[in-house]
Amino acid sequence: MVEFFLRIAGPHPVWQGLVGGLVIATLNLVGALVVLLVRNPSEAFLNASLGFSAGVMLAASFTSLILPGIELAGAIPVIVGIILGAVVLGQADRWVPHLHVAITGRTLPSEHEAATAEEGVAGNRVAAVLLFIVAITLHNMPEGLAVGVGFGSGNISEALTLMWAIGLQNIPEGMAVAFTALQAGFGRRFYAAYTGIRAGLVEIPLAVLGAWAVTVARPILPYAMGFAAGAMLYVICDEIIPETHGGAQKRVATVGTMLGLIIMLYLDVTLG
Repeated sequence: MVEFFLRIAGPHPVWQGLVGGLVIATLNLVGALVVLLVRNPSEAFLNASLGFSAGVMLAASFTSLILPGIELAGAIPVIVGIILGAVVLGQADRWVPHLHVAITGRTLPSEHEAATAEEGVAGNRVAAVLLFIVAITLHNMPEGLAVGVGFGSGNISEALTLMWAIGLQNIPEGMAVAFTALQAGFGRRFYAAYTGIRAGLVEIPLAVLGAWAVTVARPILPYAMGFAAGAMLYVICDEIIPETHGGAQKRVATVGTMLGLIIMLYLDVTLG
């Protein structure tokens, strides 16, 4: 697999980061297009899918970023990077008005919404789903960065494992964005799929940036690996787990998380 990838992407880490970004964005597209085939997914199905995504991200954060970073430069630089990654994502959540939207796309109406006309309610639902899409787009950024940093490290085998892990969890993530857009009021399934596609496109330039940054400034590599891992861990703890475990289907989400964790560990052993 390494030789095949090198034939496509070449030896330079920046081009490898570009190809890796294209792969994970394409898998996001695959997830988003599921909305064209499935009419009414159950809450259990969506919770299990996002739980699976969390499990994959959790394992990838440690096996492909934190542990290799510690082997490279010790624990302190990686810990510093983890803290910075969590702080930056936390601050970014404050910049974007933070609104938790249920996995099914249904939002609890406020007193103001209950008193407004139907058009006003529809406008509020559109605003809610747009915030959700912005939030998911924001959370795609550390994933693209992680893939780029992985290729910038020079360890192609580890980078490929991370690329497939991020791409695998992008499928349920893209699907969640598209279904949320559809159920929150965007009537056309094509447009709902488009929202999921758009959320994944940010990963391509971030993957290139991550590979370029660690190529031109090699000493920052362990910090960058910790940063990407910390950002992903923040998304898992602050967003995915609270959303999937807030309703009646939390047990299904837990099973999905465990399954994602197991599959990622298996990929790390077999591909690494």
